[in-house]
Amino acid sequence: MSQAPPPDLQDKHLVLGLSGGIACYKSAELVRLLVQFGATVQVVMTEAACQFITPVTMQALSGRPVLVSQWDERAPNNMAHINASREADAVLVAPASADFIAKLAQGRADELLSLLCLARPSERCPLLVAPAMNREMWAHPATQRNVAQLRADGALVLGPGSGDQACGEVGDGRMLEAAELCDELVASFQPKHLAGRSVLVTAGPTFEAIDPVRCITNHSSGKMGFAVARAAAEAGARVTLVAGPVHLPTPRGVRRIDVTSARQMHDAVLPLAPGHDIFVATAAVADWRPLQAGEHKLKKDGSGRPPTFELTENPDILATVARLPAEQRPWCVGFAAESENLVRHARDKLQRKGVPLIVGNLGPATFGRDDNALVLVDAAGERELPAASKLALARALVAEIAARYRPRPNP
Repeated sequence: MSQAPPPDLQDKHLVLGLSGGIACYKSAELVRLLVQFGATVQVVMTEAACQFITPVTMQALSGRPVLVSQWDERAPNNMAHINASREADAVLVAPASADFIAKLAQGRADELLSLLCLARPSERCPLLVAPAMNREMWAHPATQRNVAQLRADGALVLGPGSGDQACGEVGDGRMLEAAELCDELVASFQPKHLAGRSVLVTAGPTFEAIDPVRCITNHSSGKMGFAVARAAAEAGARVTLVAGPVHLPTPRGVRRIDVTSARQMHDAVLPLAPGHDIFVATAAVADWRPLQAGEHKLKKDGSGRPPTFELTENPDILATVARLPAEQRPWCVGFAAESENLVRHARDKLQRKGVPLIVGNLGPATFGRDDNALVLVDAAGERELPAASKLALARALVAEIAARYRPRPNP
């Protein structure tokens, strides 16, 4: 039995700052998730935050005494702002109120949390800020100026989200949910192998209609393709995901286009491909479709013989993209889901498609699962990526793609 991979925030020590706002209730769940992800968490609260949730709650969830005052005498040197910031791998302020964002933008430090943010060693301890406020406060020019200044100063602003607000209004300003903030934090620690690059990914199966009720399809869940899209976005790329009919959440920061059939996927990908640096064809596209789909459901006729229909070949999306003119062609990666002779079939596909890299896997062993094992096949040979979670494999694959990628010639 393979050993479970370490959690995504293993060995990370985080400072979680809470400023005043009703969104403090989400911070309790956030601490719980951060600990589950393997992090140790030092909670720091402003006086206003203590009006919305108690330090007792946050201490129980984090397992560490909560820091509230810059005059806290428990620190031997009475310098909690220095000690906490020097220990941290990152500082996340969630919720960050409009007032607290203004403090950060102006460099004010009149209580422990703002003092800590100002004192942190910015070259190795990033500051992440999750705004939480009423929609009008978020839209106010002063807040927008302050947020722009935070970004210019190097802070990563997470959100805000949009939706129902505690005041009864609806709009932008909600703090992101705890799971979303965890994903953003995990992404912030990933190497930015693809910063400045654009990546086009296909994922999932296609459905080829026999009639309005039935279709030809396959067992692909789309999980590997969605993991590749997430890993590419974590690596700093601008990502477009063309997805077949699957029920998976869109990775944060990824543009998603939903399609059903192979021809729809082809028609979505071809105009997009020249505008992307890298194309990763993860989708399990149906090779064949009925030449003519039935207008109505094909019924039994009592003869015991199934209805017959003629099949025709679907367009080959990967090969078509790989044949684009050099100045339009992205760097192409194909996937080969096989049931036997994996390396031989993957190498045949590499030569047939004319692409620099094929990623092979045994489909029946991985369809629908959260783990996988891959083999990378290129002109020089083969390299195995041993069994791991699909997200871990996707991150390893993205690193491989980044190392192999060669920009296309300028037109």
